[in-house]
Amino acid sequence: MSILAMILAGGKGERLHPLTIHRAKPAVPFGGIYRIIDFTLSNCINSGIRKIAVLPQYKSLSLDKHLRLAWNLFSGELDEYIISVPPQQRVGDKWYQGTADAIYQNIYMSEKDAPDYILVLAGDHIYKMDYSEMFRFHQEQNADATVAAIEVPKKSAAAAFGVLEVGKDDCRIVGFEEKPRDPKPIPGRPDLTFASMGVYLFNTKTLVEHLKSDALQDTAHDFGKNIVPQMMKASRVCAYNFKDENKKEAKYWRDVGTIDAYWEANMDLVSVDPLLNLYDNAWPIRTYQAQNPPAKFVFAQEKKGGRLGIALDSIVAHGCIISGGRVQNSVLSPNVRVNSYSEVRDSILMENVDIGRRCRIRKAIIDKDVVIPPGTEIGYNAAEDKKHYHVTPSGIVVIPKGMEVREEAREELAKETA
Repeated sequence: MSILAMILAGGKGERLHPLTIHRAKPAVPFGGIYRIIDFTLSNCINSGIRKIAVLPQYKSLSLDKHLRLAWNLFSGELDEYIISVPPQQRVGDKWYQGTADAIYQNIYMSEKDAPDYILVLAGDHIYKMDYSEMFRFHQEQNADATVAAIEVPKKSAAAAFGVLEVGKDDCRIVGFEEKPRDPKPIPGRPDLTFASMGVYLFNTKTLVEHLKSDALQDTAHDFGKNIVPQMMKASRVCAYNFKDENKKEAKYWRDVGTIDAYWEANMDLVSVDPLLNLYDNAWPIRTYQAQNPPAKFVFAQEKKGGRLGIALDSIVAHGCIISGGRVQNSVLSPNVRVNSYSEVRDSILMENVDIGRRCRIRKAIIDKDVVIPPGTEIGYNAAEDKKHYHVTPSGIVVIPKGMEVREEAREELAKETA
C-alpha cells in the first residue's frame, strides 16, 4: 500500500497534568509496560503500514528516546521507516497552529515519498484497528477522504465528541458538528450517533490542495473544524464504521486525555475480564522492555502480625519486588518495590517507585522515580493530600515524576516505634 502514516503527537496534554510535566502525552506510560503511542504504532505495524512519521512538538525527549529504543525495527534500504519529525518552521516562523497545520508544515514528505494516500492519526488514543480494512473501504467507495467513526449512544456523545452526520442511503458525510449538545443520530438508529475517532485517510493530491487553501485563511487549521467540512463541499467524504480488532462485545476506543479517564482505563486492565485485551497474540502490542529480572514476591509469614508479599487482581511488571507488602487492584511498572507491611490499592505505580515500610496507598498515581517514606498514607485523607499533592475532584492523588515526598510520616513512625 502506498500509504504514509502521520501521527500527531504534539499536544501539550494539559488535562493530563502533572503526568505531562516532563513528557508529551503520547509518551505517558500505560498498562505497566507500554506507552500510549505504542497502541497507534502497533496498529500501523499490524496493518502492514511501513512508512510512519511521528510529529511531536512539546517535551519530546522521552518520546524520541522511546521511539529509538522500541521502534527502530525497519530497513531503510527497503524504504521503510518510523521517524520522529520535530517542528522545523519550513513554511513560516510559527509552530504548529492546529492538527491540519502540523500536516501542512510537513507536506514536503508527501512530495519526497510521493505516497498515493496519507493516513492521519492521533498518538494519544487507546484502541485496536486494522487500517488496511479502512483503506479497502476507502477504495471501494471511491472516496477522496474517509473518517473513522465509532457508534456512541447519543446521550454520552452530547457535548463530548465531534459528530458525523451521514446520508440515509450511503456512507457519505453530509454534516459535521464539534461537540453538539443534540448530536445527529445514525439513520435508522435513533439512539446512536457517529463520533469521529480522529483517524483520517486522504487521497494525497486532494489533501494537499485543501491544506494549501486552508493555510491562506484565518482558521483554526483543524481537520475536524476546517478541513473535513471544506472537503464535504467539493469532494466525496465517507464515514468508516470502526471495526474493532479487540474482539470484545463492546467496541473499545479511549481518549485517556484526563487523569480520571487514564486511571479508569488502567484499572480496567486488572479486572477479571478487561474491556481491553492485552493478551491477544493475533494483535500484539509492541513496546520497549529493558533487560530486567523477573518479578519477585517474598516473605510468606501469614501468622498474625507477619509479613506477606502478595499481589491480587494486579499487573506486576518485570523487575518488581513485593517484599512483604500487599498489592491489590493495581498496575505496577518495572522495578517497583513495595516493602514490608505496606498496602497498595487501586493505584498506578510507575517505574522505579519505592514504597517504604508500613505505608498505605489508595487510589493514587505515582510517577517514575518517587520514593515514598516509611509510614506515609496517601488517599485516606483528602484534605491532607491536597496540601501536598495534585488531587482530582474524584479523589485520585497524583504525585509527579521524581517528587520528594514529605518526611513528616517518617518522624511520626519513629515516635510510634520508639
